[in-house]
Amino acid sequence: MSDCKVKVLLLEDDASLGLLLSEELELDGYSVSRAGTVQEACRLLNAETPDLVVSDLRLPDGDGLELLKTAQAEGHSLPFIIITAFGTVDQAVEALKAGADDFLTKPLSTDHLRLKIRRLLTQADLTRQLQQFLAHTGTEETLGLIGEHASMVKLRSEIRQIARSEAAVLICGESGTGKELVARAIHRASERSCGSFVAVNCAGIPGELMESEFFGHEAGAFTGARQARKGLFAEAHGGTLLLDEIGEMPLALQAKLLRVLQEGMVKPVGSDQEEPVDVRILAATHVDLLKAVREGSFREDLYYRLETLSLRIPALRERGDDVDLLAMHFLREAARRHQRGFLKLSEVSSRTLMDYPFPGNVRELSSAIERAVTFCDGDTIQPDHLPERIRKRQGGATTPKTAHSPDTIAQWPTLEKLQQDYVREVMQAVNGNKRRAAQILGINRRTLYRWLAAGEYGGETINEDTSSITANTKEPRGEV
Repeated sequence: MSDCKVKVLLLEDDASLGLLLSEELELDGYSVSRAGTVQEACRLLNAETPDLVVSDLRLPDGDGLELLKTAQAEGHSLPFIIITAFGTVDQAVEALKAGADDFLTKPLSTDHLRLKIRRLLTQADLTRQLQQFLAHTGTEETLGLIGEHASMVKLRSEIRQIARSEAAVLICGESGTGKELVARAIHRASERSCGSFVAVNCAGIPGELMESEFFGHEAGAFTGARQARKGLFAEAHGGTLLLDEIGEMPLALQAKLLRVLQEGMVKPVGSDQEEPVDVRILAATHVDLLKAVREGSFREDLYYRLETLSLRIPALRERGDDVDLLAMHFLREAARRHQRGFLKLSEVSSRTLMDYPFPGNVRELSSAIERAVTFCDGDTIQPDHLPERIRKRQGGATTPKTAHSPDTIAQWPTLEKLQQDYVREVMQAVNGNKRRAAQILGINRRTLYRWLAAGEYGGETINEDTSSITANTKEPRGEV
């Protein structure tokens, strides 16, 4: 969010409750406008354009859904929370179908309301960022790569620098991180953007056909070669050739590729003459090529020729809130393909995706959203619509269990020690993010704060001031 105060429109006809909620939200730094009727709220909606609305359902001159419909009719896209003392399942369904983001019943926990507001504002901010990214997709600003994490900002900067060169590039990253997208971004940002971009998966071509596929062949060069055929290098002449999974290329062909890089010449199979080609080579791999060099399956001279300009694409689990941005992008695209209306992620679904390590990276996230849209009957993606492995966090590497022998039973750790070690491990894994740590541990944040304040978890302390610690370790402020 920006440095300006977030504006909240509060529609509540109970004056005392309205005053209490206003004070609570203002203490959180929000600018609150209060209204007691739908008519007054509609006037404030147009006059002040709030960032979020909290509205009672039953009001003297109508109900909160009228304000919601007015906001939608006038083109306001903002988070909307309905609260009521007469909550029923049918009312909740009606409110959510009408476009409300959440439905809370009285007696109302102010802590719960404040948490809902923070999460909805965060999601709205991410949605705005995504819209900005989509508006500039393929331009100089984003290069068609969605993401605002520092690692992606750095990657885009490196792509722009590398695009100015004509040298070969090695693109490294786990499967599913988007290596071909990065290669296309390099091509688009280069002076070869008007030329062809040709991509080939080295693992998908039979070894005996590789040389012909890459360099072409003359008529009669081998059985079945009835006519001459251009190779991939010739097809990419004047443009860019992506050699995906280059680690799968046979050693003999690696030597010929090195010659192309050095001389800019190719010899078609069955020909006595070399032909000049003007091609920029981009190579991609998910394996450790340096290890392959040590094992003798990849040429050292070719490796160092490619490695001069190299890019590493970060894994999705390293990209923080980019998971939310990408999920919303894939949700929008899937909804369009399936000819569905507006779809959104529930808060629980969003948290579930954020907490999953995604070993399959962006490709796995895209597939998960595609499945969710297929199975979603309403307008909100719920956790049940996501693949089971994501709901149960089955995609991450498991920590090996320590083997304990009956002979060393006196040395076995206590349950308290195991708990301390596990909490420390979780805190390290989430880089000190207490909200995510509490979710993973299955405890509330007050309990986590008490554990950390006790100083038993590797010296971890709470960054908040003492008053915040005290407030968070007391009992909840209650319901109103």
